[in-house]
Amino acid sequence: MKERTKILLIDDEETGREALTLLLKAAGHAVKSAGAGSEAFQTLTRDTFDIVITDLFLPDASGIDILKKVKEDAPLTEVILITGHASAETAVKAMKEGAFDYITKPLNFDELKIIIGKAVEKRQLLSENVYLRKQLRDKFEFANIIGSSPAMQHVFALMKRIVKTDSTVLIAGESGTGKELVAKAIHFNGGRRDKPFIAVHCGAIPENLLESELFGYVKGAFTGAMRDKIGKFEAANGGTIFLDEIGTMPMQLQTKLLRVLQEEEVERVGSTRPVKIDVRIISATNLDLAEEVKKGNFREDLFYRLNVIPLQLPPLRERVEDILPLAKHFLAKYCKEMQRRNMSLASDTLEALESYQWPGNVRELENVMERVAALTEDNTVTVQDLPHNIREEGLTRLTGKGVDLVKVLAEIERGMIRDALVLSEGVKARAAALLNLNRTTLVEKMRRLGMPL
Repeated sequence: MKERTKILLIDDEETGREALTLLLKAAGHAVKSAGAGSEAFQTLTRDTFDIVITDLFLPDASGIDILKKVKEDAPLTEVILITGHASAETAVKAMKEGAFDYITKPLNFDELKIIIGKAVEKRQLLSENVYLRKQLRDKFEFANIIGSSPAMQHVFALMKRIVKTDSTVLIAGESGTGKELVAKAIHFNGGRRDKPFIAVHCGAIPENLLESELFGYVKGAFTGAMRDKIGKFEAANGGTIFLDEIGTMPMQLQTKLLRVLQEEEVERVGSTRPVKIDVRIISATNLDLAEEVKKGNFREDLFYRLNVIPLQLPPLRERVEDILPLAKHFLAKYCKEMQRRNMSLASDTLEALESYQWPGNVRELENVMERVAALTEDNTVTVQDLPHNIREEGLTRLTGKGVDLVKVLAEIERGMIRDALVLSEGVKARAAALLNLNRTTLVEKMRRLGMPL
């Protein structure tokens, strides 16, 4: 059932107020009314409303006073003013104070219904926007980013200082270490949290399109430019632009980006008119930009402009303490998405995950957990459910914690016997031949290893 719009109607003319109340109720709204400013203020203290409709002039208050009170206490509530013809100019001024619209006397109810409909639509959009922004802020709170290792605690400590500033940040780290996640956390925990966060993956956009994507263009700037289009910098105005893979940016665009940092303005492609912007720049790279400067691939002056606050993210292999919490988090996430029961990780699986080097870092770990959730039939994930490369490295790598050699060798034997049985379609004599064993020895090994015969 659709929720009714709650309206407070304020008018000192009793006959008109009662008639309008009846019409609004007949249109399906929940209506309360007040005949004076004092009564309205009391009602607003006790209750909340979607829309307030008020006469501009009341015996003991003005509609402007009520408007200010509403916007102070409930910014999402829309206010519609009722005014006489002579005071239309005053009503327009009131709109600058935050009124949604005004309607002149004598009232046209059809016109009022249209205004109310638009006000309700705007309020819903604002409510959804506030809700989505809150979701984003909650999602990117530092407490929700997994990382208890000393390496990540150092990163968090630095991030908490960064969010108090508006300085340019350069995030460095291998692919898959979570550079965009960190950039979003800085944005949504900082002073620009209610403004746009725009991500641009420089390496994924063809060189001939990157300039117009970043800076926009004017109509006629090139073939196919049929209208003006703002770029990502203008779209991010007031907020944050995240330039990922900044090290791949062509030298020509590096020069233009340097100008943006120096002048705080952009020029659209095909235009000579600068547009002022207020944007925080966070960039990221998996390259050694200082080395790229030495090679002549990256402008030195731009590097220093971007590297005001450097933030180095550790690879997953250097934060081993975080592997298991991350694995469990991703496994639970994909079990929920796939609507299956929660799965657990066997102890030998945990050891294999910790022993693996994770060249693809957190992104690779997430992909593995998604695969496991999709393909594992049992609710306990064993080593055999992991990809082959993780199984092999996990079983053969000796860590500082030592290793149970008998257990490792038994697991290798189990894996090879399973593979041989698959290749031989379950025929033990053929499987034994593949392993250079006789059938009796194979059966004895399977029995000793607890494998089904």
